[in-house]
Amino acid sequence: MFHFEHRDEPLIPKVAFMRRMGHSIFVVCLLIGLSLAAGMLGYRRFEGLPWTDAFLNASMILGGMGPVDAMKTEAGKIFAGLYALYSGLAFLVLAGLLFGPVAHRILHRFHYEADEEGGKS
Repeated sequence: MFHFEHRDEPLIPKVAFMRRMGHSIFVVCLLIGLSLAAGMLGYRRFEGLPWTDAFLNASMILGGMGPVDAMKTEAGKIFAGLYALYSGLAFLVLAGLLFGPVAHRILHRFHYEADEEGGKS
């Protein structure tokens, strides 16, 4: 998905880094939107919730807060449990996608400057 510069290569310019961050933010927003839509459809299908209640429950679980409405059907309970497990994993993946480029730039700058000071071998 991303091509990060090798440790022997200099840091990319700030403009290119901002473009990389913009791409990361776009991908994260897209995945959040798809995850929210899947949750809304699931709550709508398995619990028969209205769209606003389905949005509220899906966004609360996706945000890590938990559901608002108690699930009444067996299928709804299974869906809510699976969606909660998915949401926890999605949070970790999305955080990595968002903060990966920043962490890489910081570590790359530190490593590259250390090589510059000590001489390349």
